[in-house]
Amino acid sequence: MRVATDIGGTFTDLVYVDDNGTFGVAKAHTTPSQFEKGVIDVIEKSGITPKSIDMFIHGSTVVINALTERKGVKVGLITTKGTRDVLEIARGNRPDLYNFRYQKPKPFVERYLRLEVDERLNYKGEVLSPLNEDQIPDILSLFKKEKVDAIAVCYLHSYINPVHEIRTVELIKQLWPEIAVTASYEITKEWREYERTNTTVLNSYVKPIAGTYIDKLNKKLENHGVNGSTYIMQSNGGATTFEGAKHSPINMVESGPVAGIYGAAILGQILGEKNIIAFDIGGTTAKCSLITNSEVKVSTDYYIEKTEKSAGYPIKVPVVDIVEIGNGGGSIAWIDPTGSLKVGPQSSGAIPGPVAYGQGGEEPTTTDANLVTGRLSKKNFDYEVDLAKVEQAIENKVSSHYDLTMEEGAMGIIDIANSNMLNALKLISIRKGYDPKDFTMIAFGGGGSMHASALAQELGVKRVIIPVASSVFSAWGMLMTDLRHDYIQTHIKQLNDIDLTAINKEWEIMIDQAYHQFIEEGMDKGQIVFNRFADMRYIGQEHTVKVPVPNTEWTEEIIEEIIARFHQLHEQNYTFKLPDAQTEIVNLHLTGFGKVEKPVLQKLQQTGKPVHEALKENRPVFFKNEGWTETPVYDRGQMEPGMKIAGPAIIEERSATTVIYANQSLEMDQYGNLVIDTGVE
Repeated sequence: MRVATDIGGTFTDLVYVDDNGTFGVAKAHTTPSQFEKGVIDVIEKSGITPKSIDMFIHGSTVVINALTERKGVKVGLITTKGTRDVLEIARGNRPDLYNFRYQKPKPFVERYLRLEVDERLNYKGEVLSPLNEDQIPDILSLFKKEKVDAIAVCYLHSYINPVHEIRTVELIKQLWPEIAVTASYEITKEWREYERTNTTVLNSYVKPIAGTYIDKLNKKLENHGVNGSTYIMQSNGGATTFEGAKHSPINMVESGPVAGIYGAAILGQILGEKNIIAFDIGGTTAKCSLITNSEVKVSTDYYIEKTEKSAGYPIKVPVVDIVEIGNGGGSIAWIDPTGSLKVGPQSSGAIPGPVAYGQGGEEPTTTDANLVTGRLSKKNFDYEVDLAKVEQAIENKVSSHYDLTMEEGAMGIIDIANSNMLNALKLISIRKGYDPKDFTMIAFGGGGSMHASALAQELGVKRVIIPVASSVFSAWGMLMTDLRHDYIQTHIKQLNDIDLTAINKEWEIMIDQAYHQFIEEGMDKGQIVFNRFADMRYIGQEHTVKVPVPNTEWTEEIIEEIIARFHQLHEQNYTFKLPDAQTEIVNLHLTGFGKVEKPVLQKLQQTGKPVHEALKENRPVFFKNEGWTETPVYDRGQMEPGMKIAGPAIIEERSATTVIYANQSLEMDQYGNLVIDTGVE
């Protein structure tokens, strides 16, 4: 049996699959002070036998929480002489351009704990000044005096030659063996000193926290009788071992959200859909990502806390390319000083939650609006719902301001929320040169199925798929994951004058490193496969385009093919290409997968019973142009493959609701997924 657990803000989700392809799900309350307790609780609630678990995969918010809540440890930084202020200098591109009081984000390491060492390499990795080893003991003495809990080591140009970083870490381990230490070359071999330094610091900042958490979880699992292989989800959409995660915990920064994106890609492959818009609506945020030709987009240009007013903090590790906005079921509707209706990014959270929860919430939310317009039924809430109170909140806070009826005010909240989410969907599709008509949307999360049909129709997407157990789909995605590691090496060379022997040697070094790491993690050589990419640009440009390159030895013919691909992708991304301009490689990127056997999805039985047997009730639902409409409501659990439903209709399950509109239709496929025809020509 394979088991995946995903810790969310309110619930910890579990999905399991056995050898027969039978899936099961469970939910338990998240336990913030002891996250590992919630994991054991949900295993017990699921009723599965711990000893039957062959593979356990875990997604956790422990790293991102430690970063955003500033609950990491005290870090000391050792760096090249003259560069201690790189974290302070950061980048000059201010997001809040006309704010004369703008302040750069405060570094995670205070200046007195950023210490310099005499050493220097040039950009080729050649030693200009040897490492002054005599300075290391004095630095460690100061760190001990200041009660530093972790050390980050980042020297100039160590991405090309880490010899001084390696020696520094050796000395630290000799003199202070128990301290947590991170050298930049262990985390990233990609250039840009500010981003590399910040990433190294953040890894050290969370390393003891993540290590303690993983050890506690491992012990709890062992005590509970789980003795199978244990893995943790990484931000690149693959898994790594518990030990690997303890060494480089910064790779877990988006551990939870990316699993759903990866799951959408896998489900797309099973259903024969290569181009996917993955769309996840939770309680606080909506996330979306584009999958083209079954390829999940991964980037190292990731930031935390980046907004229109803050530059945020760069993390130079591979992260699935996600656009995330503050709109979800708990997003609060409010009126700004100009009189415009807004929804989010403020959220009611789990406590007090929407007004409908009856836990003290007084501000109307998207969930409240969906309830009073009939999309949600108060019978499906875990709480006793005071519908009159919900209606009053919308009336007082929204409708009365615009002299609207309560229903029109609620519809306005839904429209604004949909507009916000539509903008995010356009960012990943239309604005990147893709036609949404060429894509199928897979919608999941607690709110994905409720909003997807309207959004897809407006965006121009023809088909929407609501997967089985859509509200816990991120955990399902973990079940389908492989082990994955990304190896990125800065290697700046012009393509018209490239040394083929040298570049093929670089690929060989990266492949050998990958084989070594995967075999250490228990993979056989036959289970390991690679994809190759090159980050390329026109000479004179600053940033790059990621180009898939053939997974073979480079020749003159291969070089020509790579250049042609680059021109095409540059035009797609930036609307122009320069066929006569010289091109250059900046980074080589090798993605290694340790393939594990995937569970086979079980096809559902089809008895031929009529669709009306799945009908729960008819109830009035408020639609924008039609007003209150008597609408059939179906029980998804009573549906079977082949059943077709014409809109308008609502399909309910325990933790999600699917809405389809008058010109739309829906059919359940052989696996139990709901496939919606949005009515787009």
